[in-house]
Amino acid sequence: MSKTSPRHSTAMPIVPMKTAFKSAQGNERRFHVMAKPGGAKCNIDCQYCFYLHKENLLHQPKQPKMDDETLDAFIKSYIESQDGEQIVFSWQGGEPTLLGLDYFRKVVELQKKYQPKGTRIENDLQTNGILLNDEWCEFLHANNFLVGLSIDGPQELHDKYRKTRSGKPTFHLVMKAVEKLQQHQVRFNALVTVNRHNVKHPLEIYRFLTRELGVTYIQLAPVVEPNDFHTTAPQFWNEQMIPEMGSELAKPGHPMSVVTDWSVDPDDWGEFLSVMFVEWVNNDLGRVLVNLFETAVAQVMGKPSQLCITAEFCGKGLAIEHNGDVYSCDHYVYPEYKLSNIHDHTLNEMAFSTRQFTFGMAKRDSLPEYCKQCPYLKYCWGECPKNRLIKTPDGEQGLNYLCSGIRRFFDDTLPMLVGLSQILQQQNTK
Repeated sequence: MSKTSPRHSTAMPIVPMKTAFKSAQGNERRFHVMAKPGGAKCNIDCQYCFYLHKENLLHQPKQPKMDDETLDAFIKSYIESQDGEQIVFSWQGGEPTLLGLDYFRKVVELQKKYQPKGTRIENDLQTNGILLNDEWCEFLHANNFLVGLSIDGPQELHDKYRKTRSGKPTFHLVMKAVEKLQQHQVRFNALVTVNRHNVKHPLEIYRFLTRELGVTYIQLAPVVEPNDFHTTAPQFWNEQMIPEMGSELAKPGHPMSVVTDWSVDPDDWGEFLSVMFVEWVNNDLGRVLVNLFETAVAQVMGKPSQLCITAEFCGKGLAIEHNGDVYSCDHYVYPEYKLSNIHDHTLNEMAFSTRQFTFGMAKRDSLPEYCKQCPYLKYCWGECPKNRLIKTPDGEQGLNYLCSGIRRFFDDTLPMLVGLSQILQQQNTK
């Protein structure tokens, strides 16, 4: 690859920049770390999971667990590396609840130990919900945890890929978790992984979540997994095997496809977003938040992206594994993208290093000309670099696999997005 891509950062040492350290000028150091204290260990076996294979790739033990010393070092460093009034911890996996409730009681104790005056510490926990019971929910409510609950829609859609290790469905177990969360008044969002199967049912998913479950915040995450994702890091793909946009090899289902069979079809993704957007605008505007729609409205208004995937640059979303190893991004947890270990460098030294800066800037700097000429560039910015799996129509590498779907979404909705932005701007000036 001739342009600067995330791959170029992997050969660089960790050299902290001036912005890594607290400034007398009051420059705020803000970044986010996705913590995986239990590694990739999980109690279910979702076919599309991009993380289960980390057990083998990173040679994790059978029972990975961030030990007390590493947990203490992480929490201390994360708090000390932030300058804002709000510090958000995100706990994920694998399945983090496998660590047990006492583990998270310890987390809260350590946060209080290192919490500076005038700051607010918040926690969010991404879970499949299966282990959530009364005791768990009492703790989550008492400590104001925000729960991200993984649910892919109604039963038939959810159970297609989200099964137990013995192949049994999990929908009924997730619904029990919903009941417990509601009973104990625990705040929770729905995380929907949109795959090749459920992408055909946008209205069923949306109406189920909002009307039957009463969800008011929905995160949509498209499943895009290269066929060799178990072993090959992003941007280290075989360049000879990269297909062009529109090719059968740039869609799921072909035996030689660049992606797995369960990855979402890019054109279906565009249809999914467009249909759900109209339903959202007509019925739930101002009541239900959908991550991709909210940021699209904000960006059309000229405001910064609310999500890293649609921002001009990235690099402010790191990931830490159970053993303290820190990686450039949650989707770049591969040996090539390991920054350092929490016991060797502080988080601010890693987050604001020349290496991580190069990684983040490459999101913009590696865009092909096809993207630079796109009328929707400032709303998309090439989406996530880990999805830049295909070539442009004229053969340039670095095009996002979802490009045709993203363009379809903005083709369909931009007039409505502009109208919404104008209404909101008028309201703000009153």
